[in-house]
Amino acid sequence: MGHGWEGVVLKLFRGKDFVFTVTGAEQVTERYRRVHFTDGGLLQAVGVHPTMWVRLWFDNAGKPHQRAYTLVDPDIEAGTFSLEFALHDGCASDWSRKAEPGATIEATVQGTGFEVPDPLPARMLVIGDPASLPAINSLLAVAPKLPATIWFETTHDLDQELPFRTEEHHDLRTVPRSQLVEHVKTELKDQISPDTFVWIACDTATTRTLTAYVLKDLAVPKHRVKSLGYWKAA
Repeated sequence: MGHGWEGVVLKLFRGKDFVFTVTGAEQVTERYRRVHFTDGGLLQAVGVHPTMWVRLWFDNAGKPHQRAYTLVDPDIEAGTFSLEFALHDGCASDWSRKAEPGATIEATVQGTGFEVPDPLPARMLVIGDPASLPAINSLLAVAPKLPATIWFETTHDLDQELPFRTEEHHDLRTVPRSQLVEHVKTELKDQISPDTFVWIACDTATTRTLTAYVLKDLAVPKHRVKSLGYWKAA
């Protein structure tokens, strides 16, 4: 399958292409699915870092469609990892529902990057949703004993059953989607300190709103904020 103009752009920006092979899948909840892969040489070629993501290419009625997913439990030596899909209507979710061992999918690596905050903050402040949960889990593993407050956007009761990898020193606050921005603006300011590190990954509009609030209203230095819009709300 060709990758269209998006693939051409990624090539210009030195995107690297790989083919992943499905080894299995599991239904985590009715609305969340985990698919296991061999990496096609990806991990040995480019390494791995927290919140690392890849672009998968799906067929959408004969046209190429790419979506980004965070690696879950990457194992460089074994050449394996998993990807987690928050299920909804769309070609990516449809593909994950049907994925069986032996199936393959094309992928491109370009644009991913994360630097562990230095110095480490006294507490990480994290804002995300089901689409960014794999990245949140990998972020919490950067410094396993580091306290964190996580504001997590939910849209369904089943979101409470998602595979959070939180520990006793993590303060997980689940918030309905319609209330997320208000809750964060009310509560975040009380946790800001000189060494604050804030990580935000929701839909594009929410991410922009909260990033602007953190940078302008709370005056957190830009190098202590990492944000990325994971998807666009319809």
